[in-house]
Parts: sequence; C-alpha cells; structure tokens
Amino acid sequence: MLNLHGYGPAILEGTLLTLEVSLASLFIAMLLGIIGALSKLSDLLPLRIIATCYTTVIRGIPDLVLMLLVFFGGQVFINQLGAAFGYEGYIDINPFIAGVSTIGFIFGAYMTETFRGAILAVSKGQIEAGSAYGMSKMMTFRRITMPQMVRHALPGFGNNWLVLIKTTALVSIIGLDDMVRKAALAAGATRKPFTFYVVVAINYLILTSISIYLLKHLEKKYSVGVRRA
Repeated sequence: MLNLHGYGPAILEGTLLTLEVSLASLFIAMLLGIIGALSKLSDLLPLRIIATCYTTVIRGIPDLVLMLLVFFGGQVFINQLGAAFGYEGYIDINPFIAGVSTIGFIFGAYMTETFRGAILAVSKGQIEAGSAYGMSKMMTFRRITMPQMVRHALPGFGNNWLVLIKTTALVSIIGLDDMVRKAALAAGATRKPFTFYVVVAINYLILTSISIYLLKHLEKKYSVGVRRA
C-alpha cells in the first residue's frame, strides 16, 4: 500500500480489522440464520413466533440505530445489572465484540430468510424418501437437505455477504479502529479527506470483487450435474 503521508500502514491495519469484523459477523449471522430458518419451519408455534418477530424487528430498524442501541444501551444495561449484584466498578463493552455481535445479529435475520427459502426449494419428495429409508430428521437434513440447500442459498447468501462487508463501516462510530476510522483520523490530520476516503473505497471494492469471484466459483461447484432449464 502507498505511504499515504505516513498513514499507509495504519489504513492497512484498519483494512485487516475490517476483514476480521466481517468474517466474525458472518459466522454469527450464519449460525443465527440456520437456527432462525429451522425455527420458522418448525411445527412448534412458539419457535415460529419468536423467529418471525426477530426477522420483522431487525429488518424494520436501521442498522445504525441498532448499532448505537447495542453499544450504548447494552453498556448501560450491563452496568445496571452489575450494580444490582453489588459490583461497584464500571464495565466497558469492547467495541469489537459490540460491533461483531450487532452486525451478526442484524444479518442473522436476513440469512434466516435466505436459508428458509433455500430449504423450501428442496424437493419434499427427497426428504420423504430419506424418512422412508429410515433416516432420522437430523440425518435427512445433513445428507439430503443441507447439500441442496447450499446451492439454492448461495445467490442470496452472496448478496448478504457483500452488504455485510460494507455495513462494517458502521463500527467506526463506536470507536473501533477499522479502515474507515483510520481514514477519518488521517484525513483530519492531513486535511486531505478525498485521498484517504478514495483509498477506503478502493479497499472495499477489492474485498467485494474477490468475494464475487469466490462466490461464482462456489456456485459453479455446487451446480455441477444440475440440469438448467
């Protein structure tokens, strides 16, 4: 990376942190997405209600507002909870944990709908055949539903991942030193905001372009042997 008036290494460090936040958030989102999708398709009414409320609320509140609520509101709640149990110190929420958990929680709702649609796209006849063959529900899901679900989920999953990468820019407002915050500090010190924000934009473009290439490779891999109309 260019020297950028001495801030090049700092921007690079921020870029790596952005990637770490993205991957950690993706892991949480995928986990919540699977749980949410299975809950929405469950025969148990309470699970369906909870999953529906989760996706409805999250998709209806702006990401920025959720980030502020989790970081500042969560910090107040934890300290009040600690005081209730007799803890007199101040508990400071780590910005990395707050950012990752918030973004993962947000995109878990989107992944829920993506995975739910992918599961519904799998032929019911194959699932019934697995059950007739003597497979348990878990084995049927692992051997029949999951492999085919991946193929159906990849397009939606890819879109969510690309948006998630860009959403990580929000962690800069809670003090996490990602590349957006690093660029803001550098821009303030050098009074050259255009230079640093262009670099940030290029870095995001590189990350998303690599992601698109890898996602296309995965789509080809999971489409092998599938007849196209």
